[in-house]
Amino acid sequence: MAHHGNTPAAWTAVLIALVGFVVGGVGLMFSPIEMAIFWVGCAIVVGAGIVFVVMDKMGLHD
Repeated sequence: MAHHGNTPAAWTAVLIALVGFVVGGVGLMFSPIEMAIFWVGCAIVVGAGIVFVVMDKMGLHD
């Protein structure tokens, strides 16, 4: 617990989630709103959580 998020697993997950939020936000800025792009962004954010769990199991969150 001494790392407070400064681990490769945490940083990778945050960067992937950031990309997901940007993609989702871009989808919402289109006129009309592109819901497909928004949902792709949501899927990328969920993928960030999965990547974090996998990297944690690999020992990169110690």
